[in-house]
Amino acid sequence: MNKLNLILCFILTVGIVRAQELKSPNGNFTMEFSLTVDGKPTYQLSYEGKEIVKKSTLGFDFKSNLKEMEFEAQKEVEKEKAMKMANFKSGFEVVDVKHSSFDETWTPVWGEVSQIRNHYNEMAVQLNQKNTDRQMLIRFRLFDDGLGFRYEFPEQKNLTYFVIKEERTQFALTGDHTTWWIAGDYDTQEYDYTESKLSEIPELYFSSMQSNASQTPMPVPGVQTALMMKSKEGIYINLHEAALIDFPAMSLALDAKNYVLESHLTPDALGDKGYVQAPFNTPWRTIIASNDARDILSSKMTYNLNEPSKIEDTSWIKPVKYVGVWWEMITGKSSWAYTDDFPSIQLGITDYSKAKPNGKHGANNEHVKDYIDFAAKHGFDAVLVEGWNQGWEDWFGNHKDYVFDFLTPYPDFDVKMLNEYAHSKGVRLMMHHETSSSIRNYERHMDKAYQFMVDHGYNAVKSGYVGNIVPRGDHHYSQNIVNHYQYAIEKAAEYKIMVNAHEAVRPTGVARTWPNLIGNESARGTEFQAFGGSKPNHTTILPFTRLIGGPMDYTPGIFEMHIEKVNPDNHSHGNFTIANQLGLYLTMYSPLQMAADLIENYERFPDAFQFIKDVPVDWQDSKYLEAEPGKYVTVARKDKNSENWYIGNSNGLEKRSTKIKLDFLDKGKKYEAIIYQDAKDAHYKTNPQAYVISKKKVTNKSELELFSAPGGGFAVSIVEIK
Repeated sequence: MNKLNLILCFILTVGIVRAQELKSPNGNFTMEFSLTVDGKPTYQLSYEGKEIVKKSTLGFDFKSNLKEMEFEAQKEVEKEKAMKMANFKSGFEVVDVKHSSFDETWTPVWGEVSQIRNHYNEMAVQLNQKNTDRQMLIRFRLFDDGLGFRYEFPEQKNLTYFVIKEERTQFALTGDHTTWWIAGDYDTQEYDYTESKLSEIPELYFSSMQSNASQTPMPVPGVQTALMMKSKEGIYINLHEAALIDFPAMSLALDAKNYVLESHLTPDALGDKGYVQAPFNTPWRTIIASNDARDILSSKMTYNLNEPSKIEDTSWIKPVKYVGVWWEMITGKSSWAYTDDFPSIQLGITDYSKAKPNGKHGANNEHVKDYIDFAAKHGFDAVLVEGWNQGWEDWFGNHKDYVFDFLTPYPDFDVKMLNEYAHSKGVRLMMHHETSSSIRNYERHMDKAYQFMVDHGYNAVKSGYVGNIVPRGDHHYSQNIVNHYQYAIEKAAEYKIMVNAHEAVRPTGVARTWPNLIGNESARGTEFQAFGGSKPNHTTILPFTRLIGGPMDYTPGIFEMHIEKVNPDNHSHGNFTIANQLGLYLTMYSPLQMAADLIENYERFPDAFQFIKDVPVDWQDSKYLEAEPGKYVTVARKDKNSENWYIGNSNGLEKRSTKIKLDFLDKGKKYEAIIYQDAKDAHYKTNPQAYVISKKKVTNKSELELFSAPGGGFAVSIVEIK
């Protein structure tokens, strides 16, 4: 053996000695950690013997503590020291490795299932950067459905306060996977999804974006999480994060030639990525994988990587089915604003008693009472009312700080009377807090606003963050603003208030720890069907992406797709069928579900509306029956409070027939299935309101033949016969 070969053999041997292996409880996943020759931490992941993440590096670039102007010749020593301290991705040695296992079953306050198993094998790798004597621990948890890992900075003298310039976590993929993605953006997730190969993303990057009230695309081609992919071998791979606390949200920058994704954190107004004080733990980086798409949807790994509930008494947290004064404003039929008299508003100065009502204000006493009556008649829990408070004439686009006070109603909205009326009917009003992204103003008023809710009998709030962030220059997903969303959730819990946050950061399973977070938007919701429309297969992708981190307040249930019939000036068209809208109450899981359409449209289709009335919002069990991203999702769920089952389907661009086995039903029991499905000539564009309803006696040996039109779906109620 010559000298060169001997050296190479020694290097390989060293690499092998440093390697540490971790297997999932069922043995399907294998993760290997190692250090490169220059001390870079790396990991690689295999599933059923097939590599799905090649050797990928881990670490950080910290911000230098010297200004660029100080990098003069006489400052070379300081410069060299600063640059050395900025590198936190190489020069490490392994100090200790600890292995452990964990297995528990916990009970969620609400959810798709009544029990969740949290079972993983763990490896904690303690590292020391030799030339700086700084420590870091990387904790890996390998579940039967995937891998979670995070960085931990212990208390230490040489690393206490530091600023992150960029996180350098890599996901080196094995090929040019098919990918369902939205462009990386610091301020919005409200984009339609694009399906393409990884290599095609740079070319499609800017054309994939639609206009939004606030958007700041990443400066380099990248994608947001949760990211869904499929390899040519048929392995489904999902990348996301869990337990996003006191840290910026992560997007993924793309090296399209080498199929490598690398973490790209959302910057703040100064361009910094994160301010850290040790001891500190980052969020978990997650990889869920399977050769069956249904396993991605049923995974609870994201929740399992969050801490248990910090709310001891959760009895006040209740799933909610609601209606509201909302869609008419979204379509432009009604307005949030009370008057057209004032070009600008100054709260406490502008005198609304002298204003002429514009005649279009939706949040007026009589109209809200109509919705309360409708909710009471049909068994809904709550009525959302938007546009009830002063300031909507001048709320957007001017970086306005003191925009709303969340306390003062318009002259035609009697808070006390309406709440008393609602409670007398067994219904609650749901509060609406649009902040116009003025974070400071919302925090200024938050205690008084929540107390106002308690005093008037509100127990849930829909908050909104439309527009650019105030203070100016910051972003919706930066560390500061992520901390604001968390502050709002925790402050609401003090007042026993449930939160449904719109335009906030995408969820990462935090609702396990704070279950009063019963909903988020954080994606392109139904409202965009009135803003020009969304792709017909949009809701076959969202369960694989946005819903991985938690439920979405998607606001389904629209029965009139021709928006000009609601508002003649709006020529948008909803790209779905009525049967599709019914199926969404199952496929778009949420403990918070809205029947979003106008009262008169439900009265036109009372037989289809019956399903919305019947379907629960809390479940004891769920079975994903069929799934393929972009094409179809079918799920069966068992009501938490009865023996009844419900099935829902959302379909993509092609019409589809399927056979569904009902072997999940209890043996020996008889049921009646009420089937709501697309008519054979239904189509999201040309015939969206064509549906058929049928009934059939079934048992666990039965099979249902069901049809979905393009952009369609189906829904089934399966009621036990006693």
